[in-house]
Amino acid sequence: MSPNLDDFFERASRRAEMTDGPPALGRVCGVDGCLVRIRLPDPRMGEWVELVSSDGALLLPAEVTGFDGDDVWCSPAGPLTGIGPGWSVRPGFASGVIVSDQLRGRILDGLGRPLDSGGPVRGERLPYDASAPSPLERPLADQPFVTGVRAIDGLCTLARGQRVGLFAGSGVGKSHLMGQLARQAEADVTVVCLVGERGREVVEFLQDNLPVADRANCVMVVATSDQPALVRALAPLCATTIAEWFRDRGHNVLLLVDSLTRMTRALREIHLQMGQSPARRGYPPSVFAGLPRLLERAGTGTCGSITGVYTVLVEGDDLDEPVADEVRGLLDGHLVLARELAELGHYPALDVPRSISRMSGRVTDRAQQELAHRVRAWLASRSSARDLLRIGAVTCGADPLLDEAVARSLRLDDFCRQGPEPTGYKETWRLLEELVRDP
Repeated sequence: MSPNLDDFFERASRRAEMTDGPPALGRVCGVDGCLVRIRLPDPRMGEWVELVSSDGALLLPAEVTGFDGDDVWCSPAGPLTGIGPGWSVRPGFASGVIVSDQLRGRILDGLGRPLDSGGPVRGERLPYDASAPSPLERPLADQPFVTGVRAIDGLCTLARGQRVGLFAGSGVGKSHLMGQLARQAEADVTVVCLVGERGREVVEFLQDNLPVADRANCVMVVATSDQPALVRALAPLCATTIAEWFRDRGHNVLLLVDSLTRMTRALREIHLQMGQSPARRGYPPSVFAGLPRLLERAGTGTCGSITGVYTVLVEGDDLDEPVADEVRGLLDGHLVLARELAELGHYPALDVPRSISRMSGRVTDRAQQELAHRVRAWLASRSSARDLLRIGAVTCGADPLLDEAVARSLRLDDFCRQGPEPTGYKETWRLLEELVRDP
């Protein structure tokens, strides 16, 4: 067949593909930064459309993120290279993530599309955004969530269905602790969402923390830093939808999102480009409006649970920066990693006095609570007197609580410091009891 006939049939095939589905009803009017301005009759917020090149060779999905009069703003799910004023807009793009048991062991992109070589996923398609369960339908959390990390299980005990923040600056062992939780926490299914990470870090997380044998009940959603802002913003919603599907089938799910900060930065990028006014450190108020809707989707359900661990990158180790301050008030507790401990090689670098689990009292008995309160008091007393201890300005007998903490200083560190091996829940409480009982 001649090359001319080959070109003819290829163009005809592209036109035939364009006729499938709804007809093109709009057109591209311009591009501004990361957004595309289109004209589309009767647009709807959150509607997905396809931007189609004039020859039908290129298709770019995009979400309607705002409109002003006849101008409609779309956030694309792919690079804008090649887009031009001759492109048309076709509504009715099938968005959402396909969920089924086939997701176990798979690696997906921020929109729920397979990144690995496992082939397509077959199942039902669910939207990225969904409503949280009714608060009256949520059973109370009454079972501990066992992480295998002594400092958490004994001193900041979590509950199944709890939502907790992991607050950390850069380089203090956040990824290491996330890997420990993904590998050794007691959960039926683990959903890991990595947002804005470098591609190298994704491979390292897999190889160092999730060996092939441990991936059978794990689903990974990955949106690297080079992905469009829309994909980075939707990745946590996609991961939450997957976790909800498993929870509704009676599973206890661990949802790890790293990080909410990079998600809010992606939203800031979109909203500022739309002309919204910056407020708290450059974040438009609308960025924080979606956080409660996302975080409330985790928790207990009628037949399962989602225990959510959401990391927050703390700028300059400032826990009062906007994202950290907002998230801390929405969650059921927070775990703080301290740079001082990381610099001493103390891992996990959990700052116990500054960390809290608001649900520990529901899943521990009185004796366990007394043990935890005693050890937390020792750690807090020692932390507040750290500078005095360094210069030898502490007088023995002046503060009995501090004297007890100093006498047990090495044993306190040994309990809170832990290698890659998990510690059983009963063993954690046995060690804690020995620490308190023996001077």
